[in-house]
Amino acid sequence: MEKLKFDKMLDAGVHFGHLKRKWNPAMAPYVFEERKGIHIIDLNKTVVKAEEAAAALKQIAKSGRKILFVATKKQAKTIVVEKVKETRMPFVTERWPGGMLTNFKTTRKTIRKMTSIEKMMQDGTANHLSKRERLQRTRQKDKLAGVFGAIADMTRLPAALFIVDVKKEDIAVAEAVKLGIPIFAMVDTNSDPKPIDFVIPSNDDASKSIELIVDYVCGAIKEGLAERKAGKEQPEEKAPAAEAKKEEVTTEK
Repeated sequence: MEKLKFDKMLDAGVHFGHLKRKWNPAMAPYVFEERKGIHIIDLNKTVVKAEEAAAALKQIAKSGRKILFVATKKQAKTIVVEKVKETRMPFVTERWPGGMLTNFKTTRKTIRKMTSIEKMMQDGTANHLSKRERLQRTRQKDKLAGVFGAIADMTRLPAALFIVDVKKEDIAVAEAVKLGIPIFAMVDTNSDPKPIDFVIPSNDDASKSIELIVDYVCGAIKEGLAERKAGKEQPEEKAPAAEAKKEEVTTEK
C-alpha cells in the first residue's frame, strides 16, 4: 500500500481548512497554521491518519465484511459512486433516510419492496396491471432505487462507515455511534472529530481532495479483497502438491 504523496495532496488542496471563525477547536491537533484567516491542515498528520484508516479498512474488506460509504454532498456524489462501485461496497449518495441503520429491519423491508417491484417489471407481472398502477409502481421503484439501490445487497449492518463531511452527515454519524459501528471519515477543520474512530484530517469540500482520499482508501479495500480471494484460492492450488506428497510417502513404504 503506497503512501499519500505530498505533492499530490498539495495539488488537490487537501491542506485547506475553513476560515478560523468557523473552526471546531477539537481539530486543533490537526491544524498546522493559520494563513490569511484560513486554517491549514497538517499534512504530516493526514498521511499518518490516512495510513491507519487504510490499513484497518483493508482488514475489514479482507474479512469479507461490508463498508458503507456515505457522501451526499454535490461535489462528492459522482466521485464516490465511481470509486466505490469498483470495490462493490454499498454507498449512500442521494440522502440519508433517518433510521437507515438504527431501524435496519424496516430498511430491509423497504429494499425487499423495491426488489419485488423490479421483479414484477422483469417477469411481465406488471403488464397485468392498469396503465396507471404500472406508472405508480415504476415511480415508486425509481424513488426507492435512488436512496436504497446501492445498498440492496447489504443484508446486515455494515462493519464500518466511511463518511465524507461528518458535519453534513450528522444523522449517519449519530446512528453509527449508537450502534457501535466504527466510523472512518474525512474531517475538515469545521467538524467535530470526537465521535470519529479513524479521523483523516482533510479538505472535505474540494472535489480533487475528496477524489484523492476516497481513491486511496478504495485502493486499500481492493487490496484486502484481492488478498481474501487469493486466500480462498490457495488451498485449491496446494491440493495437487499435497496429493503428490501423499503418493510419494505411500511408494516409499
